Amino acid sequence: MTTILTYGTFDLFHIGHVRLLSRLAELGDRLIVGVSTDEFNAAKGKRSFIPYEHRAEIVASMRSVDRVIPETSWEQKRADIILHGVDIFAIGSDWKGKFDTLSDLCEVRYLERTDGISSTELKAQLAAPEPQEIERLGHALDILQQVVDNYRGLP
Repeated sequence: MTTILTYGTFDLFHIGHVRLLSRLAELGDRLIVGVSTDEFNAAKGKRSFIPYEHRAEIVASMRSVDRVIPETSWEQKRADIILHGVDIFAIGSDWKGKFDTLSDLCEVRYLERTDGISSTELKAQLAAPEPQEIERLGHALDILQQVVDNYRGLP
């Protein structure tokens, strides 16, 4: 039996996550996914929109995933590989080279990301207002400025 292990935050779950987990499952017989806890994300300077419990449940609901474990630190990967008898540690190519030190315990693979989608890009899009919203806010500020100017003109 070939056991695969990966980790991720899996915030704003999207098609890139689905495809990555499916490709990871094809590498072996059992896929274990470490989902970053909210506390670990905070320690990394990240904040998730979706709480850990929900993200873990979403990942666990994938038929390609056999087990979900909490990811609480960078250091746990070595212990998890030994504990779960991992044959392949695999993760997205944006981490290329970062986990090569685990190759003394198991095979390390970096899988290409799905083109055109990432949680980071989705968060940036959510944070940037649409041009119509900027125009509406500008109009509201103009009206507020008129009110302030009229108020100043009162005796």
